[in-house]
Amino acid sequence: MFVDTAKVFIAAGNGGNGNVSFRHEIYVDKGGPDGGDGGRGGDVIFEASENVNTLVDFRFKPELKAFHGRNGSKQNKRGRSGEDLIVKVPMGTIVRRKGEIIADLTDNGQRVVIAKGGDGGFGNAHFKSSVRQTPRVAELGEQGDTFEGELELKLIADVGLVGFPNAGKSTFLSVVSNARPEIADYAFTTLTPNLGVADIDNSSLLIADIPGLIEGASEGKGLGDAFLRHVERTAVLLHLIDAYTDDIAGAYKTIRKELENYSSELIQRPEVIALTKVEGLDDEIIQMQIDALRVAAGKSAEIFAVSSPSHKGLKEVLRALRTKVEHVRAIEDEINATDDDMPTISLTDNQIADAWTVEKDQETGHFIIKGDKIEKFARRTNFDNFEGVNRLRDIMKKLGINHELSRAGAVGDSIIEIGDTEFPLLEQ
Repeated sequence: MFVDTAKVFIAAGNGGNGNVSFRHEIYVDKGGPDGGDGGRGGDVIFEASENVNTLVDFRFKPELKAFHGRNGSKQNKRGRSGEDLIVKVPMGTIVRRKGEIIADLTDNGQRVVIAKGGDGGFGNAHFKSSVRQTPRVAELGEQGDTFEGELELKLIADVGLVGFPNAGKSTFLSVVSNARPEIADYAFTTLTPNLGVADIDNSSLLIADIPGLIEGASEGKGLGDAFLRHVERTAVLLHLIDAYTDDIAGAYKTIRKELENYSSELIQRPEVIALTKVEGLDDEIIQMQIDALRVAAGKSAEIFAVSSPSHKGLKEVLRALRTKVEHVRAIEDEINATDDDMPTISLTDNQIADAWTVEKDQETGHFIIKGDKIEKFARRTNFDNFEGVNRLRDIMKKLGINHELSRAGAVGDSIIEIGDTEFPLLEQ
């Protein structure tokens, strides 16, 4: 069973109590305090694992509790610390506490302390002094963190398949990869996301098949609202459209609109378009449908005609996807790379917002971007080189700067200023 949301009760271990004790040994008159400290409570630690792909276990075991620390004892013996609870979760799991994200586990083996165990209390030996030689006080152990956590799984894949129900997504995935999704000739055959690995030349792509979208999916209609989260982490979208669709341009625009309504960043995700089920159509009709899509998607759109049963056009599509994925991953690696003189940031909303600002100069109408990291990229950009400028534009898009520029009113010919440089938002 595939489950991508769950609520769990998380409780770290309590610290052990300190001990009140005095030495009682023969030939030792009025022995001093020897009460030991309590042990520390165990932490609850989540570990991302590539061997786990669903949150279903948390539906049946909704309580995650670490062990308590043991109490201190006499002879200055410290209580044993509570054992940590290591919980394996799928890669792509987000943990929320009262609606706020406290952890985002994306890499295999990544560990995050979700709930910290309480410290153990001091025993009375800790309070001994020249003034207070017989302290009869010891501390109680601290309570460990306890809260109801909300878990959400967003699949991490190179390519996300999107399109209307019965557009041929599951058939495509079953042919190009090792996945075996349910396939039938009716809408909403796919009820849960499926993952498959597609080999192409000397590399591979991890592809996610998302249940079909319909108009209004971003508002909760159909199944799309429940599963659109799984395309958020994909590097590239493969938009599949049935070649027999009457209004093929309208179908394309509808899905694009739903993606935009769900997340403004999804509409900027690199895309490849595939016209499916072309095995029964002649070349003239196929070209007519491609021309209609070209008008809706733009002249630069990559559009392929494919037939999954006959394997027509599949290698070409996979190669185009691989090229785009490699480009996106290279940009991500460059953004995440850190230098000694540059602060390290990660791609979370709050940190990105703190890393740069966008302001509009009311006199010139220029949009001024400030931030150490993006300014450093701009300083290292050769503005006489077309590819160098496009690289900077890609970095701006990945950091979310383009989205903020759009919100501030910037359009394609708007002038952007970063440091001492000026250039148009988009290529003219």
